Amino acid sequence: MAADPALEERVMALSNELRCLVCQNQTLADSNAPLAEDLRNQIRERMRAGASNHDIIDFLVERYGDFVLYRPPWKARTLLLWLGPMLLMIGGLAALYYRLARRRREHARSELSGEERARAAALLSGDAGAEKR
Repeated sequence: MAADPALEERVMALSNELRCLVCQNQTLADSNAPLAEDLRNQIRERMRAGASNHDIIDFLVERYGDFVLYRPPWKARTLLLWLGPMLLMIGGLAALYYRLARRRREHARSELSGEERARAAALLSGDAGAEKR
């Protein structure tokens, strides 16, 4: 923790924009992982040295890649991060649609004709003579 509350507030604000590389589903501000603590200390030291938020973000992205950003930018390399969930949902819905359509077609083909129904009814009633007719 910094002795200066304004500096600490700035560190936490920037840490809320960065992803914990260990937890991956938490920001640096929310994580208690040792690496997150080290990164917050690095941010704090760079801020004391006069670095801007943009400079610190650029340093971390250069070192760890776009993954360190909690909201990665739109780039060709991050396109899958942004569109992946939507593509998976569309693929799942398409698979469900084709599965249900196939089931309907199979169900339509399995309908018995009138003659087959009469034969089945005769077999179920035990009328063996009806089967030979």
